[in-house]
Amino acid sequence: MGSAGIAARIAHLAFWGLLFYGWAWEEIDFTGLVVFLLLWVAGLFGLPYLFEYGDAFFSSFVAALDIALVFLIFKGDVRLT
Repeated sequence: MGSAGIAARIAHLAFWGLLFYGWAWEEIDFTGLVVFLLLWVAGLFGLPYLFEYGDAFFSSFVAALDIALVFLIFKGDVRLT
């Protein structure tokens, strides 16, 4: 597994972790949870139909969902320092 595979796994783990964290701390309500899950499913099954190599874009799509979740849950960017 190369670095792209590891990055894809990190993006997916972050997605599910952020989704659970946001729901557990009531930063995301049930409707938001369903919207993010539907977006994830739409990306999983829809991207291969939109592009010839759409399945290769799925990990980038999940990373974009991660960014949206971070902004939604933490009300902005997370400071590293």
